[in-house]
Amino acid sequence: MTAAAAPAAPDAASAALPPAAPDVVAAAIESLSPRLRKKLDAATEQYAAEPVAVNAGTFSVSCGEDAVVTLAPGPEGAVTQADQATCTCLLAPRCLHRAAVLGACPVASNIAEPESHTSAPTAAAPLTATDPETPDTLTPTPPASEVTPAQISAAAGLWSAAAAVLTGGIPAAGAMPQAELLRAAHTARLAGLHRAEAAALRVVNGLRSARARRAEHRLADLVAALRELLLTTVLLAAVDTEPSLIGVARRAYQPGGALRVHGVCREPVISATGYAGVVTHLLAEDGRWYSASDVKPGGPGRARAAATAPVAIGAAGLDHGQLARGGLLINGATVSPDGRLGSGKEVRATPLSGLPWSAGPISSLLDRPLADIAAQRLAVTPADDEARTEATRELMACDVEILSGQGDHLLVRELASSTLIRLIPADAHADLAYTSNLRQLASRPGLRIRLVGRLDPDRAATMRPLAAGPVPSTEATLRLPEEWLGRADLGYDRLQGSHLPPLSACPAPEPVAVPLDPMADSPLWRYRHLVELAVSGGRRTVAESVRRADRTDHTRRVGEAFAPLRAAGFNAAADLATRLVREADRRDRDVFGRLTDPDPDGYAKAWLAAAAHLAATERAMVLASWQRADM
Repeated sequence: MTAAAAPAAPDAASAALPPAAPDVVAAAIESLSPRLRKKLDAATEQYAAEPVAVNAGTFSVSCGEDAVVTLAPGPEGAVTQADQATCTCLLAPRCLHRAAVLGACPVASNIAEPESHTSAPTAAAPLTATDPETPDTLTPTPPASEVTPAQISAAAGLWSAAAAVLTGGIPAAGAMPQAELLRAAHTARLAGLHRAEAAALRVVNGLRSARARRAEHRLADLVAALRELLLTTVLLAAVDTEPSLIGVARRAYQPGGALRVHGVCREPVISATGYAGVVTHLLAEDGRWYSASDVKPGGPGRARAAATAPVAIGAAGLDHGQLARGGLLINGATVSPDGRLGSGKEVRATPLSGLPWSAGPISSLLDRPLADIAAQRLAVTPADDEARTEATRELMACDVEILSGQGDHLLVRELASSTLIRLIPADAHADLAYTSNLRQLASRPGLRIRLVGRLDPDRAATMRPLAAGPVPSTEATLRLPEEWLGRADLGYDRLQGSHLPPLSACPAPEPVAVPLDPMADSPLWRYRHLVELAVSGGRRTVAESVRRADRTDHTRRVGEAFAPLRAAGFNAAADLATRLVREADRRDRDVFGRLTDPDPDGYAKAWLAAAAHLAATERAMVLASWQRADM
């Protein structure tokens, strides 16, 4: 394991600001005078575009002739203390420069100390091996038998901050609303509400990506994070004792004894929150997945460099590229509950020769059709989005035939079951090879390939492939270099024309009707648009979305807007959408009849009901899309 440590210093041309702890950012913003707070959004945008100078592990941003903000991250690679952020101006530390630069930093989550194997291991719930925001060391958090008053208070604070963000939407979610959410997230962390804290930080990161118009921003992700935050906090405020609502903090690695693991593929990581690196996926002979990760603060350059960086497991002498096509025999292994391998002092590792995908444990993954695997992993209690996400993270393998391609999306048929599946890039970042590789594969209809990847839980019958290899006993398959050991890491290795068979070797696939996408071809798009519009535009935008220019007969217009939902049988969706629009348009009056700002709680509850119902409905539709053609 690569323990949380000081980030590798990037060169000045590619330097990015280090992550900053939520409480540090919130305190800096709250210390500003009302006059300076009005200038904060513009200053944050301005200083975020300034070049970052790096010197001996410190990051500096010039904010004018007499003001230089310097950030000195701690050993965990993030700014976690107020004195680690300084400014040379006379108003420091209560200055606009320091607050704006901290506000431009990625939000650090779950800061932890470096890995220690001296203490007794503790039980742990699964975490995500590929999540770049999760540090490498954990501290135990046993489930509480009841929600404490401090937790109820923290949940209420998160609800209020999130409801305020929802009321104003992205345009109004500037530095001050973000600071209130960060402060509430820090309070939730102190109270032990780890799931709610994580959701709040995802909301803040999503708001920042949206306001900065970053290419990686996805409105659907921000909607999901806000739905998760509101749902978790409202249940906690109702004194719900379900342990999954509390969540878990980081905990210690456990002894894993002797392990023999075989490399499968590498997955590059470029996070919108300022982390980058690589995760190498490994498979044991009993079919359990493990991983070796090297993810630290950085950008695309760090993700590229980490692809061939040394693996810090028992001085094995391998880099990640060699491990992905090799293996390890590990004695005294330490393993996190999600399968990440540790690098304690007692760990000993010996390199193993690599196994082709046609032999060893990887071949056993082909025994089950993808439709059966998808049905199992997607069949999770609708309210437990976290469990569903964890279930869909594990990799799977299949042999497919390429049918057609459109842009970077491919339509393929699974050879074992004839199920039609869509392939989309695992990450569309321009610095990664996923998109170009899928386009290269699309040029050979009839090509047969073996894939390793994970299903997309939000799209109909969709897989995101991480690696590809040839299918045995056919000419219509990949012809990869011998040193690649029969596999291509689609995020790093770039397929060339010479890696493909000639067109004459690929028999034309049988024509098939492109399956309808139930997510895009149903009236639910109106429902989804309304839920997303509430986040992107705010309360008033929802209220005006069905109003005529002459502002007459608003009730009839609301009914007409959602009539297609009722006609298609989505009566509950139409009812919830109608309730949301009417609540958005509600205006309160005081005792003198004057209009006042409406209470955001009712609107937030109406939106949450619609968003949760939409998520459950789409989840059922995705599950139904994974139907085996041979049944």
